[in-house]
Amino acid sequence: MNEQAFWRKGAGTRHQMNPQRPRAEKRLDKVEKVSTDGTMMLVAATLCLGLLMVAAGDKEDECVYKPLSDEDAVLCNRGLEVLCPELGNIGCMFIPDCNDYRQKITRWSEPIVKFSGALNDEKYILVMVDPDVPSRYNPRARFWRHWLVTDTQGSDLQKGKIKGQELSAYQPPSPPPHSGFHRYQFYVYLQEGKTINLLPKENKTRGSWEMDRFLYRFHLNEPEASTQFMTQNYQDSAVFQASGESGR
Repeated sequence: MNEQAFWRKGAGTRHQMNPQRPRAEKRLDKVEKVSTDGTMMLVAATLCLGLLMVAAGDKEDECVYKPLSDEDAVLCNRGLEVLCPELGNIGCMFIPDCNDYRQKITRWSEPIVKFSGALNDEKYILVMVDPDVPSRYNPRARFWRHWLVTDTQGSDLQKGKIKGQELSAYQPPSPPPHSGFHRYQFYVYLQEGKTINLLPKENKTRGSWEMDRFLYRFHLNEPEASTQFMTQNYQDSAVFQASGESGR
């Protein structure tokens, strides 16, 4: 084959390959389009996620978890935990004024009370009281006995299992309207083999309980651990009153 024929054949070969170019370009266009569409979808999904996070953040910001003042926090020591649904450990804090928590806590069953420092083979007494009855500024009926349990094994108390003898069944916090914030205090005492009971007159009412005399009667001195939280009647909360105003 002479050179002229070779180039004619080569030109023909090049000419025959030309129709394949548009197909390849079309495939590249499709790939680029898919890539662009995918990028746009990713950007849109990211924006949506960002908006959801902002909205969730705004909602979370409405719920303020406020610790107690230094004066009230003195009672919170040695790692006593009081765990409630949705809220977790409420020791040494105000019940938040959001999500109806101040109303819900009046209906919830007893909290989980845990003391990691309890000794396995010892037994403990759990006391829950409200010293602010009817109010903190006029506590003429202190203490209100909300819960009293004896003979709780230390190994159970470590796990938050109160399995002892219930001398006073759990009564949820129920501060009266317009009485301000109430303190709900928890104390854990080492029982030291004593048999604990309530006097007949103590069983007649929970209010005006002479807790000091009870402790003196059984030689219960310093608690092994203690904590408290504070709440007020939900109708007195700013959120509830604001919702009432907006509904008018």
